[in-house]
Amino acid sequence: MTDLTQRAAKPSPSSRSPEPNATDGSGPKTSVNAEPSVDFVRRADDDADYARLKIDRQVVAPWEDGQRESTASGHFEWWYFDAHLDDGATVVVEFSTKPATEPDAELSPLLMINLTLPDGRIIDKAYRARREDFVASKDGCDVAIGANRFVGDLHRYRIDAAIDDVSVSIDLVGEVASWRPKSGHTYYAKTRGGPEKLFAWLVAVPQGRVTIDYQVGGVRMKGTGVGYHDHNWGDAPMPKLLHDWYWARAKVGPYSVVTSYVTAQKDYGYTPQTVFFLARDGAVVADDERKATFATDRVSTDQESGKPVADVTRYTYVDGNARYVVTFERERTILCQAFVDKLPPAKRALAKLARVDSAYLRFTGKATVEKFDGDRLVERFSDPAIWELMYLGHARPPAV
Repeated sequence: MTDLTQRAAKPSPSSRSPEPNATDGSGPKTSVNAEPSVDFVRRADDDADYARLKIDRQVVAPWEDGQRESTASGHFEWWYFDAHLDDGATVVVEFSTKPATEPDAELSPLLMINLTLPDGRIIDKAYRARREDFVASKDGCDVAIGANRFVGDLHRYRIDAAIDDVSVSIDLVGEVASWRPKSGHTYYAKTRGGPEKLFAWLVAVPQGRVTIDYQVGGVRMKGTGVGYHDHNWGDAPMPKLLHDWYWARAKVGPYSVVTSYVTAQKDYGYTPQTVFFLARDGAVVADDERKATFATDRVSTDQESGKPVADVTRYTYVDGNARYVVTFERERTILCQAFVDKLPPAKRALAKLARVDSAYLRFTGKATVEKFDGDRLVERFSDPAIWELMYLGHARPPAV
């Protein structure tokens, strides 16, 4: 997820991280992230955390991509897939236990398919199923919503989904090993030692080869390309924990990239967290979030959603004399959803009265990876990419 340079100084353990810069959309601003405040947000990484979670520090087990969370009110979980096809098309499929627009709902299975076709047409479909139509294994990724299925073992996946006159049959074979940012479990507490709420993330397939057979309106198409699959879950409504995030992934030359910049809600000090994963030819070369910073440029207010959107998001990773710069440049917004518009009419009216204005935007454009040795540019690659901005809170004014 997600949602989206200067180097911030590391605060002392007792200090609170300053708010990152924000924008009202009046012009470009640069966001500078600091180390997360231990008073509000922590990404679990102690030996005791791994023992409690029963996961290995280095190796991801297949059961970790199985159902991890309750379907009760306030809890959420989804399995996400996207692909860039060689013909220029993009494909996104998501299986969820409930809509993000209704975080307090009980189990309310949701299937979503979003296609951007080679001719530029955008097709966005959603199917809300009955409670009894949802089945998921806890031993591995095997999720069914009615006749639709998402199944795999961290290396090979099969996804079959159909809504109305749109259907997809997808085979995904991983080329880069499964990964998580530390334990993948981030906890939010309003006070030190207080109750913690969870937001978790597993990158089951950072990059894989895709073969797809899909139909739109009776027209059958086939394609190949590069794909990605991740899995999120948590035990509190996202709008209560997270204010916004930028998330991106791409295959850029020999590099595989997964990044995110997540800002917590006001109750958690607007604490930012950066995720940075970079692999070259399948081997991880950079994934220590403490060495990464985030910045935006060419920020303006999106007219449809009312949210500040950056045309450029940039992650800089410094490790000794080596420096990696990963830049995403927006070319097209392929999806813009106001959450309130997805609600039933009665709930929609109440949400508007409550000033609910959450929005989700998905972009395509160009990703560039640059490697520097000191000030000397060593490598530079560019390729198409897909990324998102999830904005759950109100647009924030500029930092002062």
